[in-house]
Amino acid sequence: MKDFLEKRAKGQLLIQRNRRLKENLLRPMQLSVSEDGYVRCGDKVMLVNPAHAEVEAHLFLGGDLSLCATPDEIKAHLSDELEVPCGLSAAQTGNPVGRNTFTILRAGGNATGQVLRYGQDFCLATTGGFEDKMLYLSSDHRTLQKSSKRSLLQEAYLTDEVSYLSCWQAAFLDPQLRLEYEGAPVPANAKILIHHCRTNRGLAVHRHLFLSTYFGKEAEVAVHTHLDSHRVEEPSNHWMLVTGNPRKDSSAMLDLPKPPAEDPPALEQATDPGAQ
Repeated sequence: MKDFLEKRAKGQLLIQRNRRLKENLLRPMQLSVSEDGYVRCGDKVMLVNPAHAEVEAHLFLGGDLSLCATPDEIKAHLSDELEVPCGLSAAQTGNPVGRNTFTILRAGGNATGQVLRYGQDFCLATTGGFEDKMLYLSSDHRTLQKSSKRSLLQEAYLTDEVSYLSCWQAAFLDPQLRLEYEGAPVPANAKILIHHCRTNRGLAVHRHLFLSTYFGKEAEVAVHTHLDSHRVEEPSNHWMLVTGNPRKDSSAMLDLPKPPAEDPPALEQATDPGAQ
């Protein structure tokens, strides 16, 4: 009993460590607001795989899925910090919190405030809600000992070391216009592709492969380019760099309703000369 009371006073009980880790990962974060519609180095954003229709919807994790830091469930119960390498998953999280907020950093130098461009190397880092920790989104070729848990494809993970393994590039969605947009600014809240520089494979979400994580059922994240019959990247490779909503604190641009012009019935009514 004396040992228990001493550990409780020092905050070393497993339940206390577990609570601190969860509070940091779920701490509300403030996303950067884009004034001109483009993302910049130093911006805090969410990486969101937008919702898309599936043939067998009951076998897929639907909705907008955000990239999240996902610690190992056993390690999470034993430590109050993020262990490296830390895993990743995609969750139905609409609000920016510590585990799904990433900072865009220029690879190889400090370029805070400069507009991010297509074909430019950059890093994606997250603090996970901690003040003294910075983990970088990384990947490497798969091996027999190292691969994604469910699909056994190339693994995506978080590490505290900056190297060429943590370099990524943004690519334009349409392959026929991709070369023309090389060097153009990357828009915020628009669909893009994110390619790993070393392996030239795309960051992907596997909505049909579920992971039982510390936070519940979430989808697997891997690094693999999924192409359809026309050699075009499938929706599992589509991402948006979601910025903050200037009208409301601690919210993302995903919360904004769609303009009435994008609603098909309203559009038809507006273009129909006989409509009143």
